[in-house]
Order: sequence, then C-alpha cells, then structure tokens
Amino acid sequence: MKIAMLDPSLFTGRYDDGLCAGLAQAGADVTLLGRPMRATDAIVPQGYSYAPRFFRRSEALRDRLGEGRAFRLAKAAEYGLTCALGNLDAMTGADVTHVQWLPLAPADRLMLDRLKGRTALVHTVHNADAYHADSGLQGRGYRALLDRFDALIVHGDTTRAALVGQGVDPARIHVTPHPPMQLASATPADLATIPEPAAPRILFFGTIRPYKGVDLLVEACLSLWRAGHPFELMLAGKPFMDVAPILDPVHAAGFVDRLITDFGFLTELRLDAHMAKADLMVFPYRHIDSSGAFLSALHHGKAMVTSDAGMFGTLPDGVTTRVPAGNAAALAQALLPLIESAAIRQAAGARARAYGDIMGNWKDMALATMEIYRQVLRA
Repeated sequence: MKIAMLDPSLFTGRYDDGLCAGLAQAGADVTLLGRPMRATDAIVPQGYSYAPRFFRRSEALRDRLGEGRAFRLAKAAEYGLTCALGNLDAMTGADVTHVQWLPLAPADRLMLDRLKGRTALVHTVHNADAYHADSGLQGRGYRALLDRFDALIVHGDTTRAALVGQGVDPARIHVTPHPPMQLASATPADLATIPEPAAPRILFFGTIRPYKGVDLLVEACLSLWRAGHPFELMLAGKPFMDVAPILDPVHAAGFVDRLITDFGFLTELRLDAHMAKADLMVFPYRHIDSSGAFLSALHHGKAMVTSDAGMFGTLPDGVTTRVPAGNAAALAQALLPLIESAAIRQAAGARARAYGDIMGNWKDMALATMEIYRQVLRA
C-alpha cells in the first residue's frame, strides 16, 4: 500500500515520524510530505521517505525575512499557489493521502477538491476546535473541510464526541489512542547549557499560546512565592502571544530571580534537557484534545500537574495531579505539596512513567491505522 502522509508545516514532526516508521515497518510504502527541515527538527526517517514538498521558497527566505508578518504572508501566498496549481502527483499516485494538519483552510480546500476521487483521503483531527479557536483566517472554514475526507482519525472519545456534535457522521470517525513519544535525547553538551536548579524547578514547555494557561501558572506561582515558598519556574518554548503582561507582575513583585525563560524555537535535544533538569512539569491548559508535549514527557518519570481538560480528564487517577481548568488558586494548591516534598514528587513521577509504559506503542498505532486505510479502500 502506498501512503502519502501530509504535514505541510511539520506541526507534529515527532508524531509524523513515529507513525510513518510504524507504517513502513508494517509493510507500507510511505512518503512524508512537509516543508524543508530546520535546525530545530530532529526527524531521521526510518524505512520511509521524506520530501520537502511545501514552503520551499518561503523557507529559503526565512533567515532574511525573520518570522514576522512578511514571512507569514510569503508562506501563505506560496501555500495558496501550491494548493491551487501545484503538482499533486505524489498524492494522486498514492493509494491513501493521510493529512495530519491543514495549515490554511481556504487554501487546503483548493487542494482537497483537486484530490477528491483521485486518492483515498484520511485526516487525523488532533483538535476538534481548529487551533483552539486561536487561528483567525488560518482555520476559517476548517469544519467544512472535514466533509471532504473518507475517514477521520481522532485520539479519544472527547474529540469524537465533539465532532459528532458538529454534525460529522460517526461512521467516518475512527478512534486510535495516541502513543507516548520520545524526543531526541539531550547530549551532555545540551544538558550543560541548561542552568542547574537552585530550588525545586517547575517546567512549562512547548509553544506558548493563550489556551495553554501560562498566565494561570504564573499567577499560581506568584501566590506561592508571596507565601514564602522557594522554587523556580522555567518557561521554555516559542511565544505566539505577548507574554509581557504575564511576566511583568513577577518583576514588579521582586521575584524575577525565580523565573527563568528560554523563549524561541527549541531543538528536541534542548527540550529534552529542560525536562531532565526539571523537578515537576505543569500543563495548565484551558482546553485541549490531546497533548503531544505531555505524551513526550512521560518517560522522564517526573511529577505532572495538569488541568482536567480533554485527555487529562480521562487519565486514570494518580497519573497526574489534576485541577479544574482555568483555576489558578486550585493550581497553586496542587503545586504546593510537590514543591515541598521530594518524596511526593518521586512517587508521582513513578506513576507517570508506569502509565507511559502501558499506553501502547507506534506498532499498535500503525496496525490500527492500516486497518482504517483498508476499510476506506474497500468502500
């Protein structure tokens, strides 16, 4: 079976890599179609091919333009032309075209209309609410695109129920649980670049967006610092919002020495180094379907505090310390015993690691996905 896997902007490169390698191991001929690789990418294809099919010209201008409005406009223009007029042979020549992300819905519609009927179309809906309602033009019309696919894959019943509530035919929705992921392991040199903790360190990592609740975490930490509890907060990742209003209260309160930031696109090795140096990790999301960041952190065996949104609300008791989404006071209360007791942190981390060990693997995910492909092709 020939599979064209699409993630034009390489939004979930580690996920793509795990699934493509699993499909190749199961006997499929797989090509992952994305953008040109960046220094922050760590994909090394195993058994499958990688083709930089999208954003080749705009990515070549990235260093010159920076990552501001001009670069985004260049990307949008290039992607629109690719979808409307570009060569689709890599997709039409495949039995199945499996789309992981649709980066610009108005342009994606043009490409899907050209592909319809020429290849089976499958889409993984990572979030039922496209880009967590933080997309603007990027996600406008996303719901209508779902009707163009022969099958939709989701990672849990929360997403499935949300799609059914949006009017999607339940018969087209397939649930395949998201396996844990492991980022490229930090080298001693990577570890050396991350400062050693001077007190218990809380880590938030990944892209910083409004729905992820970083403001709630900072508010919770401020209340604990004011109460006299010593610990550090590390924020590591690329902000996609103005973080100054969130961080200014920390400076004003005189706790800037307890806040460490590492903002920007971080390599997997650097992210892994941050996880290794942390004492506990926090995912204070206001809403989420599934979290790749959480699933990539389980193997570190660190204590986890999460909201009860999406997949977090379905985790077995004890895997994480859960708090109501959007509640900074409850978050502070949950953090306190983990900050104060290394023994409590160690026990919580062991439970998280044990859960990751039984969650399944990419081989199981690939076999389930192959069966979905067969169902679509039979139909």
